[in-house]
Amino acid sequence: MTTDTAPTGEPKKTSRAGRNLPAAITVGVVLGGTVISTLLWAPQLWVALVALAVALATHEVVRRLREGGYAVPVIPLLIGGQAMIWLTWPYREAGALGAFGATVALCMIWRLLSGGLKAAPVNYTRDVSVTIFLAAWVPLFGAFTALLIYPHQGGYHEGAMQVFCMMLGVVASDIGGYTAGVLFGKHPMVPAISPKKSWEGFSGSLLFSIVVSVLSVHYLADRPLWVGVPLGIMLVITGTLGDLVESQVKRDLGIKDMGTLLPGHGGLMDRIDSILPSAVAAWLVLEMLA
Repeated sequence: MTTDTAPTGEPKKTSRAGRNLPAAITVGVVLGGTVISTLLWAPQLWVALVALAVALATHEVVRRLREGGYAVPVIPLLIGGQAMIWLTWPYREAGALGAFGATVALCMIWRLLSGGLKAAPVNYTRDVSVTIFLAAWVPLFGAFTALLIYPHQGGYHEGAMQVFCMMLGVVASDIGGYTAGVLFGKHPMVPAISPKKSWEGFSGSLLFSIVVSVLSVHYLADRPLWVGVPLGIMLVITGTLGDLVESQVKRDLGIKDMGTLLPGHGGLMDRIDSILPSAVAAWLVLEMLA
C-alpha cells in the first residue's frame, strides 16, 4: 500500500496500482448497487442503462483514438450505437444487426466525405477499419447485454436472472483469477500485453466461474446444472480476452486508462471491457441451450 498527500495534508490511501482506494470502493459500490437495483426492481429500464453506458464508453474510446491521431467519426458512431441498443426492443437480434450494418455504411461515407468533395481523405482505410472495430467492440457487443433482458416465458424477471448469471460468472472469474494469481501465479500468460496475468490465475478463473455459473444457472435461471459448465468456460475466455484487447489498445495508444469518469477506476470502458464480449458468450449459451 502506498500513500499520496491529499490537499488537506493528510495521506490519501491508494492501491498498489496507484488508485485512490476509498474512491474506487465507493464507485464500485454505487455501480454495483445501480445494476442490482435495476435488475431486481426495474428490469424494464435495463435497456436504457445499457444505452447510457454504451454512449459514454463509445465517447471515451473515440476521444482517446482522436488523441492518438485517428480520425474516427463520433456522431454516426454515437447515433448508430444507440440504434443498435434500442432497436433490439422491437426487433431483437435483427434490430442490432441491421443497425450495425447501417452504422458501418454511414461511417464509411462520413469519413470519405470528411475532407469535402475536392479533397481525398488521408489514412482512409486505417481510420475506417478502426471505426468498424469500435462499432463492433462497444455498441454491438453492448446490444447483447440488452438482448439478455428480454423475456421468454418467465417475463422480465427471467431476463434479469440471465443478466445476473452473466455478471456473476464474470465477477467470479475476476475474483478467482486475482486470488489464484496472487497466491500461486508464476507463469505469465501474455507478459508483453498484461504482465500480471498468469496461467495459475487463469485456472483460478475457470474454477470459480464454472462453480458460480453452475449454481446461478440452476437456482436463478432455472436451467440444468450442466449448462453452467459451458457458460463458465465461455465467460472466462471472453472476459480474459476482453481485458487483454483493451490492454493492447491502451498500449498502442500509450495510455493507462480510457478515461477519468470513475474515480479510482479510470474510465467506464475500463470497467466493462470484460463484460461486453462476455454478454455475447452468455447470450449464445443461454439461447442455444435454452
